[in-house]
Amino acid sequence: MDQSLNKTRGFLAIAMLACGVMALSLGNVADAQEEQPVAAKAGETVSPIRALLISGGCCHDYPRQGIIISKGLAQRARIQVDVVEEGDGKKDHQVSKYNEANWADGYDVIIHNECFGDVKDEAFIRKILKAHMEGKPAIFIHCSMHSYRNAGDIADGWRELIGVTSRWHEKARPINVVNAMPQHPVMQGFPEKWITPTDELYVIEKVWPNCTPLATAFGPQTKTEHPVIWLNTLGKTKVFGTTLGHPNETMLSEEWLGVVTRGVLWTVDKLQENGQPVPGYEGSGITPIELPGLKPIPEKSLPVSR
Repeated sequence: MDQSLNKTRGFLAIAMLACGVMALSLGNVADAQEEQPVAAKAGETVSPIRALLISGGCCHDYPRQGIIISKGLAQRARIQVDVVEEGDGKKDHQVSKYNEANWADGYDVIIHNECFGDVKDEAFIRKILKAHMEGKPAIFIHCSMHSYRNAGDIADGWRELIGVTSRWHEKARPINVVNAMPQHPVMQGFPEKWITPTDELYVIEKVWPNCTPLATAFGPQTKTEHPVIWLNTLGKTKVFGTTLGHPNETMLSEEWLGVVTRGVLWTVDKLQENGQPVPGYEGSGITPIELPGLKPIPEKSLPVSR
C-alpha cells in the first residue's frame, strides 16, 4: 500500500478514535441501541434502501445480470437499484460515474459487478476507494474481485476493501458450496450444501485480517478450500462479497439472490438475526424474472491460469 493511501487510513483512524471517545461519553444505553437494526415504527412508511449497481466490462451477460440483480433484490427486500452499465466488453474502460464528484452520494450501498482488469490508473481507482474508506457499504460480485488487478500497489487497497485477493479462477464446473456459518443471519435459509450451475471457482490467494468466510468450496485443481461468500469490514465500512455469479443461472437461483439480498441488508444494518429484513423493509414478493430476448454474448472467461 502506498503512502497516500496509508495517510488516508491514518485520518480515518483518528476520526474513528474521536467518535469512539464521544460514544463512551453517551453511556451504555446508546451503545446498546446501536447494536440492533432499526425497525420502522408501526404505520410508518420507510424509504427504500438505495443501491447503485456498477456493471459492465468483459466476459459476462451484464444487460441481463442488471435485470436479475435489480428485480431479484427488490422482490426480497425494500431495495431500489439504479444501474450504471458501461464498458461494452472492454477490460480497460473507466466507468464515468466514478469521475463524478462525490459519486456515491445519495446511495446507501454500492454493488460492484464490474470486470475491468486492465484499468491501471491509480488516481482513478483512488476515487472509487475514497467513498468506501469514508464508510459507504459495498457489495462485491464475481469479477469485481479481478478488477483493477494490474494497477500496481493500489490494487491491494481494492483487495483489502473486498476482503480477499484473487487473480485467477479454476476451470468452470458446478461448484459444491458448503455453508460454513449456518447460524449467521446472512446465511439463514442457505442450504448446508449447494451445487451451483456451471460456474467459476475463484482462487483465493489471501484472506485479509477482517474478512469472515461464510461459505467455502473445494478446488480440485488447487486442492484447496476457497471462500466463496464472506463478510469484511474496513474501518467503519461493511462489505459483503461472493465470487459466485459467472452465469445467469447462478444469479437466478434462490440460493444466490437470497444470500446477496441478506448481504445487502447486513451492510446497511437492516437484517434481523433470523435472516429477515427489519419491519418495513420487506420486498415485493418473489416471482419469476423474465429476461428480454437480448442477443447472447460469447461465453468467455478470464484466463484459467496466470
